[in-house]
Amino acid sequence: MTDSGTSSYGSWPSPITARSMVADAALPVSLWHQRGRMWWTESRPAESGRNALVCDGRDLWGPVSVRTRVHSYGGGAWWPDGTDGVYACDDSDGRLWHIPAEGEPRPVSPEPAFAHGLRYADGRPDGDGTVCVRENHQAGRESGGEEANEIVRLSRNGTGEPEIVATGADFYGWPRPSPDGRRLAWVQWNHPNMPWDQTELWVDGQCAVSGIGSVVEPQWGPDGGLYVVSDHKGWWNLYRLEGADLIPVFELDAEMHRPAWVFDDPSYAVCDDNTVAAAAMRGSLAELWAVPPDGSEPVMLDLPWTSYTSVRAAGPHAICAIVASPTQQPTAVRIDVADGSHEVIRPTARPEVDPGYLSNPRPISFPTTGGAEAHGLYYPPAHPTERAPAGEKPPLLVLGHGGPTGSARSQLQLGIQYWTSRGIAVVDVNYRGSTGYGTAYREALQGLWGVSDVDDCVAAARHLVQTGEVDGDRLIIRGSSAGGYTTLCALAFHKVFAAGASRYGIADLAALATDTHKFEARYMDSLVGLYPEEAEVHEARSPIHFVDDFDAPMIVLQGSEDVVVPPNQAEMIVAALEQRSIPVAYLLFEGEQHGFRQADNIVAALEAELSFFAQILGFNLADNIPPVPIRR
Repeated sequence: MTDSGTSSYGSWPSPITARSMVADAALPVSLWHQRGRMWWTESRPAESGRNALVCDGRDLWGPVSVRTRVHSYGGGAWWPDGTDGVYACDDSDGRLWHIPAEGEPRPVSPEPAFAHGLRYADGRPDGDGTVCVRENHQAGRESGGEEANEIVRLSRNGTGEPEIVATGADFYGWPRPSPDGRRLAWVQWNHPNMPWDQTELWVDGQCAVSGIGSVVEPQWGPDGGLYVVSDHKGWWNLYRLEGADLIPVFELDAEMHRPAWVFDDPSYAVCDDNTVAAAAMRGSLAELWAVPPDGSEPVMLDLPWTSYTSVRAAGPHAICAIVASPTQQPTAVRIDVADGSHEVIRPTARPEVDPGYLSNPRPISFPTTGGAEAHGLYYPPAHPTERAPAGEKPPLLVLGHGGPTGSARSQLQLGIQYWTSRGIAVVDVNYRGSTGYGTAYREALQGLWGVSDVDDCVAAARHLVQTGEVDGDRLIIRGSSAGGYTTLCALAFHKVFAAGASRYGIADLAALATDTHKFEARYMDSLVGLYPEEAEVHEARSPIHFVDDFDAPMIVLQGSEDVVVPPNQAEMIVAALEQRSIPVAYLLFEGEQHGFRQADNIVAALEAELSFFAQILGFNLADNIPPVPIRR
């Protein structure tokens, strides 16, 4: 520090510490309204990442964590029973239980032959039981092949064998009984498609819609009409099925669906009076629209949020949702879509932050390779009192999101403000392949994963250097999962970044093609090419085969129980860097899967990244954190 209030970028003191981000934190994950009661789950890092089940503010079923491992990513781990309780999955073994608002829980599904041998997700009440997706790993083990995905019906009291409703397709989602219980709709798809590629809508055991792209999120209205989201016109928009035709409810150049990496995260709801409310995402910004019951002109509601998830009906012309904005963390609310009035159901249990420490993101677009344009959110450094010395420009942290069909969202993320409040600029890149810009943009990555996404991250950094925002000698890149792969490719194939951080990133595409879970087993057919027929393409885009081209220091973080990206991939890249004496740090977190959920591990990972970048870029930390060991 040269004088009061003046210190180099990266050295600013900040109250947004890694520990404060998880201490007593409780992020709402999913919520439902049922007969006047509000139910939700919330993620609690301080309780080993437990997803706690809550009813009207009361914890139920503790200390069980409500989670499913269908498709490995889960989602849709609990749902209402239609009366006074919910069905929920116990993460310890995957078994499905019935949890009443008052009374004792009881198992609904048979005890699996081994933990997570039978997995359940994305259900709805159906008569005196429930219908849901089941992933049968016991069948896969017996046959020596893939697990069997199917739709099953189970009784609430757990008696009798589950009834198989639909089987034979590779994947199923969204089983939805009609309000009168007489009809059933669902979505299914087969390898090599993902649910954002080609799906089929089935109704009453017959294929109703197929061959037009992604048809997802079926919901029945109270009048018995069936709604779906389809991207056959270039955007995921909302339609109503009439006979064999999809009739637009309303059309926008915006996305009314997010890629189904997890189950049951609806973007629209049909209210009890047939009002339709839909969250529409334009780039990184979401809007909430309402269509009156008479089908008159849709109205965009004047609300303060830019992110909406878990959108569900909550009475006549009302919904509940998890909302957020650049200045507000995810919060559960109930919204009257007739007039936009709203009430908070569950605020995020995290400490409030002085707004002076918060960086307000700015959407940016910039030219990239092939004459294309890419997008992102730029967060300049922000601090209420600190300033950098005259003429100094900040380091830039480039973030590549996962998916790769995910997107950067315009909402308060303390994991980003952690960096900006210390004087490090951040750009969250919506590279080609991201959601929010239409089907063509999302499909622009097909055949080009490891190329176009990397080019766009490089282009974002160069754009901000050219516009004078950041220091071109202090560019760093960080990503998780698919974003970790983008990070590794950027460091292997481009000489732009001074350092990088990979969280459970993919190093070897051939290993991923032959050793990953069923949901993504054929994903690279479209992203890269067929394997082994196009093995040379996989090799050419696998950073592990280009270790001689790595010359930037790297920190690698990995979960020991990750089945999506197994630890051996992380260890391969670390060993290669060590062999070439490239500075590298490696942290393996025992018991973690694909993503870190335990508070101590979240803290350790973030502090290690900050320490690593400080050591490599040469700035002093205001934080009193132990330096991460670097192998040189």
